[in-house]
Amino acid sequence: MTGKPVRFGLVGFGAWGQLHAQSIDQNKNAELVAIAVHSEASAEAARQKYPRAIIYRDYRQLCRQEDIEIVDVVTPSDTHRSIAMAAIHAGKHLLLEKPMAITIEDAQAIVQAAQQRGIRLAVGHELRLSTQWGLIKSIIDQGTIGQPRYVLVELSRKPYRLGSSGWRYNASRVGSWVLEEPIHFFDLARWYLAGSGECVEVIAEGNSIDLKRPQLLDNFSAIMRFADGAYAVVSQTLGAFEHHQTVKVTGTKGAIMAGWSGAMDRTLEPTHYLKVFDGTEVRVVEPAYQSGEVFELRAEIQRSVEMVRDGRPPIASGVDGLWSVKLCLLAEQSIRERRSIPVSNANAT
Repeated sequence: MTGKPVRFGLVGFGAWGQLHAQSIDQNKNAELVAIAVHSEASAEAARQKYPRAIIYRDYRQLCRQEDIEIVDVVTPSDTHRSIAMAAIHAGKHLLLEKPMAITIEDAQAIVQAAQQRGIRLAVGHELRLSTQWGLIKSIIDQGTIGQPRYVLVELSRKPYRLGSSGWRYNASRVGSWVLEEPIHFFDLARWYLAGSGECVEVIAEGNSIDLKRPQLLDNFSAIMRFADGAYAVVSQTLGAFEHHQTVKVTGTKGAIMAGWSGAMDRTLEPTHYLKVFDGTEVRVVEPAYQSGEVFELRAEIQRSVEMVRDGRPPIASGVDGLWSVKLCLLAEQSIRERRSIPVSNANAT
């Protein structure tokens, strides 16, 4: 890749925001030129770590900086719409962390604004770029297991991150806890079952291990049903230990089974496996490099560079992000109303 580095403005400098900053800074095709932060303590930390970047306390000022080409938003979920709209109206391309918004209406508004103004919009479903979870999609597309008919994506984890000032435990800020971890798994299941069209019905169940906050679901399971009879199960518990993820895909010819484990979710030394049965034999597939969200974030930044510079489509578009938000919120509606929810009842793009 040749040419000048793509100039990034970063909004948010919490734990995950700092990893975004690191991934941008370490990419030779990217340049971190500005950071917007919430507190003076974060501002000072950003100045110390990235002295060449301009530090703002107001994201709107960052969006107005003329030389910024793409704004990377890594802030609490309830702030996403206002920041995204400011970036879009300033003519900046956008990398927006998941969930892209906490309501279907807000997600639709972001997608529509980006489309109307010709803004390239990527949503942070970085698991698609994994050498493990992304490789499963490639194996499916090669026809190795035939037509996928069943997908299981499962998470077992504890502890769960509070977020800055505990925002992830504030129901009004997080929107729905289903929008936190399960949103990644809805996205993967929908991606793997793309040949079956869109999900047509969702039914879910969930509960909390802390009865003082029943609205925040530690245990959650949902079934996504597709018109051709294929279905997916998305399940998690945040009352377990460490961080473990499993994916299984069964097709008309064979199957895939994969797992990932780490003492911490952002470990650089996880254990993992990927096995493929093609209907005749089982083989173990070794990824080209290590998997885990730290590695996938680096790939996401590079893909964002290519989106801005070369017009390459994002690995997960605004429409993908909208679908993920919608499926999560319909799943929570299913839990509240104790019934299956037709997806066609929700506004779709």
